[in-house]
Amino acid sequence: MALTDNCYAVIEAGGTKFNCAIVDGHRRVLGEQRIATTTPGETLAQCVDFFAAQRQQGHHFARLGIASFGPLDLHPASKTFGFITQTPKPFWSNTPLASHFEEALGVDVKIDTDVNAAALAEYRWGAAQGTQVSVYVTVGTGVGGGLVINGKPVHGAVHPEMGHMLVTPPQGQTGVCPFHENCVEGLASGTALGKIWGQPSDTFGSDHPAWDGLADVLAQFSHNILVTLSAEKIVFGGGVMQTPGLIERIVKRTNDYLKDYVVFPDGVAVDNILVLPGLEGRTGLFGALALLDETGA
Repeated sequence: MALTDNCYAVIEAGGTKFNCAIVDGHRRVLGEQRIATTTPGETLAQCVDFFAAQRQQGHHFARLGIASFGPLDLHPASKTFGFITQTPKPFWSNTPLASHFEEALGVDVKIDTDVNAAALAEYRWGAAQGTQVSVYVTVGTGVGGGLVINGKPVHGAVHPEMGHMLVTPPQGQTGVCPFHENCVEGLASGTALGKIWGQPSDTFGSDHPAWDGLADVLAQFSHNILVTLSAEKIVFGGGVMQTPGLIERIVKRTNDYLKDYVVFPDGVAVDNILVLPGLEGRTGLFGALALLDETGA
């Protein structure tokens, strides 16, 4: 089923906020509300209220796309399909996300990880158009990566958890992930930076020493993705990546790690592969919409 209806309900479900919207088939946002991620009962109720109000305003929809933080159970035959499973986010483990909205709104729900959905959106409409293998990485409250191969998001046994790839920490640092001492998320997320340096990452100056360490961690990550998946694009999004000059630091360190071992065709350079999103802050929201567009158009 393609995007032929008048409008669709979409949710970008993040660890900090749920961004709920009504979007038409041309990606025009007709109504939108950001709702704080507190407890499941409170947050999901506010989301349902938003969509109910949109229906009262004449925005009729039968399908809902959810791009959510995880981990998620994405196996349709599972009793907990569409659940958030064991997550570090307090209160949210074992939350029946998809079924809650199916029952409350009477809609058909498509759900995937926020990063898989974002990867699909960037492949369809953004910076990864025309690729066979592309990765979307968010560096924000957490770190996650989604993988699209030949236009399809990859799930496998569970789904990619690239943010928990193990790397060598910057000198003197220990990661803050409760599961791993030296994973990317525990060293490079905004949450991790705040804990490691004792202040919010958005208060760092441009010369703060955190940026070099962060670039090094994300360069190790990029090196591993490039030599493992041969990705044609690695799209870096999320709030931390809005830091001026950060993507250039990551490109430089990635080149240092690759040491000219990988020769890309047609003279393509690493700065053409490691890029920022092309959807101007709408990657996550349009990712939820992309889940509803099964034509790949």
